[in-house]
Parts: sequence; structure tokens; C-alpha cells
Amino acid sequence: MTDVETSTDIKAPGFRTRIAELTDDVQRGFIAEWAVTIILLLFGTTTLIQAFVIPSASMVATLLIGDHVLVDKLVYAPGGALSSKVLPYRDVRRGDIIVFRYPLNISQDYVKRAIGVPGDHIRFDNKQLILNGKMVIEPYTVHSQQYPDVYRDNFPAGAHAMPLRPRAAEMIERYVFAMGDNRDDSDDSRYWGLVPRENIVGTPVIIYWSFEAPTQDLINGNVGVDHIIDVVTHFFTKTRWSRTFKLIRGYPLGRASN
Repeated sequence: MTDVETSTDIKAPGFRTRIAELTDDVQRGFIAEWAVTIILLLFGTTTLIQAFVIPSASMVATLLIGDHVLVDKLVYAPGGALSSKVLPYRDVRRGDIIVFRYPLNISQDYVKRAIGVPGDHIRFDNKQLILNGKMVIEPYTVHSQQYPDVYRDNFPAGAHAMPLRPRAAEMIERYVFAMGDNRDDSDDSRYWGLVPRENIVGTPVIIYWSFEAPTQDLINGNVGVDHIIDVVTHFFTKTRWSRTFKLIRGYPLGRASN
């Protein structure tokens, strides 16, 4: 009996030690795998894709206030000698929906539609887009205001009388002309100038969540307690389920009406 007890006392520590070693290996492997996963996710969300929320009505009805979108940051990235042949890099096209750093305050991100590219001639005649001398069909636009506005509706007529933002007149040659689809309620290139190419971050590709919320809750850099309570309380009733996983596509401009 004594021999058995002695044998058990000798084997038990070795068994416990082996279990501890295996557990430690599993923990190290688990931590290492998650560390790599987190690094890849951080790299992907800052380099390849990024999440944005739509805070204003300037792109109604294409994008609604509260639409949460994923933005493809790769598509407009400058390609190298090799990468440009194997990766889907391309330049901005008329009709693309673009996310960009607001030229007058690069800490803010805007989303608009690219209406003109360098070299284009753009004007409006009673809200009708004239691109390079031709009337353009724009099925995505809405006009939400009933009152007329000479400058807004007939751009650039009357520009000399408008208090345009600084540098607005300097941006014609190298920049992109961007406008909201909600033409009557959009702070865009008509007022603050054009978008420098280097400011363009990417293009939204999918709405992953859409929640009905006031603009003020969405432009606040720090998520407010009221917004958190609103989301928790009304998640199911204010979520626009029909917009979940909706793809976002640009529209090729240049289709002129006769």
C-alpha cells in the first residue's frame, strides 16, 4: 500500500506539469492567432476598407441619414509598376460615388457623386446638368426644395454675386467636381470648390447597417449617451432592414438626352 502511494506521489506532479505545459501552449497559440487576426483586421480596415456613417441628407435618396457603409479604399489607390497590373486600381470616373476629405477641413469626411473630372465643362440650366455641352440624364437625383435659387439651379450663373468659400475659384484645372444627389440640399462643389485628387479616400460599396437617427447624433465625433440609449432602445424599430447589405453603385455619366 505504501509502495502504491509513493508511486502515485511521484507520477502526479509530472502529469500536472504536462497538463500545465499543454495548457500554456494552447493559450500562447490562442493569443498569437488572435493577435494576428486583430493586426490583419486593423490593416484591412485602415488600408483596404473602412466603415463610414452617412450624417446628412445631401445624397438622398441614394444614401439616407444613418446608412452605415463600407468604403473600398483600394480602388483609387495609386498603383505601382506591378500592382497596377494585378490589382483593380483605376481613376475617378464621372458618376462615381466618392468619399473624400473635405477640402476646407480635412478632418471631416464627405460623400458626394463625382460629376466632373479635370477638363470637363459643367453648368446647370434650370437644375438640368449640361456636361461638355450636352444635357445629361441623371436618374439618381432628387429635388427636395420647391423654391428657386438662381445660383444653385443655374450654376455658375451669378457666381460673382455669391459668397463662395476661400479657394473655390482656384480649383478648376486639377480637381474633381462633386455634388450631392439631393441637389437642392447639398453643400458641395458649387459652394466650396473642387476636390483635390489626393483627398479622395475611396468609394462606398455596401450598406451594412442603416439606422434612423438625427444628423447631430451622427456628426458628433464622440458617441453621445443619448445616441447609445436610442440605439439600444429602438434597434429593431429604427433599423432600416430593407437597406441591410444593399450594394452601392455609381452611375456612368455622359448619357446625353436629345
